[in-house]
Amino acid sequence: MTLYRAKPSDGIAWITGASTGIGRALALELVRRGYVVAATARGEDKLVSLANEASALYGRIVPFPGDVTDQAGMAAIAQAIERELGPVVLAVFNAGNYFPTKGEKLTVENFVKTYEINLFGIVNGLVPVVDAMKARGFGQVAVVGSVSGYGGLPLASAYGASKSAVNNMAEALKFDFDKMNIRIQVVNPGFVDTPLTEKNDFPMPGLMKVEDATRRFADGLERGGFEVCFPRRLAWTLKLVNLLPHALYFPIMKRAMGWNKRPLKP
Repeated sequence: MTLYRAKPSDGIAWITGASTGIGRALALELVRRGYVVAATARGEDKLVSLANEASALYGRIVPFPGDVTDQAGMAAIAQAIERELGPVVLAVFNAGNYFPTKGEKLTVENFVKTYEINLFGIVNGLVPVVDAMKARGFGQVAVVGSVSGYGGLPLASAYGASKSAVNNMAEALKFDFDKMNIRIQVVNPGFVDTPLTEKNDFPMPGLMKVEDATRRFADGLERGGFEVCFPRRLAWTLKLVNLLPHALYFPIMKRAMGWNKRPLKP
């Protein structure tokens, strides 16, 4: 059996984290490709502005504001989209946030809020939408990880760990999702010029414009491979570096990110 791949004629695309960055750009790109997009984020005003911007395009964007950390609220949104617009055939769980984690100034709250958004924010939408897809016998889901999930990076002990969990979760779910004709993909971006990367004060190799990253994202959804990563050169470099023994990995990464010269900042 050929695993299902979503098309605009089949139903609705749902994107979380749609008010800024990659999520916003992806919503517009999917509309250009013919989708009706249900857009979710906390900021209703930004979603309305996004919908207005898409009004001249082929498809349309319909705001469904909500907080991905609200389990009951996300289940209600999934039901409302299907009731008001039609079946969700493509769900992209993109909402995420990055809170730099300094080893010299750890807080429990940093880790908790990172996981609440980056991991459980996916699960809260994934569970209800997969229930509906399972009942129909088809669907496509994409969860957004990060190349930082491949291995430990400075300032990313919370963020990278949450994205590693996203990758592992997607890999584990694929075994059963394949049997249900639900295609699951994990999208692992590198550095993309968005409000998230504005927090970084270290070199960001391969920094991509959000428009270029979004096209790669949308093309990957159409191709349907399990992992979508960009820029590929950075992704594959990190994959290869993470195959090295730790005695080599840490000196290489310290040098590459300038961490040998970086003082502690209490």
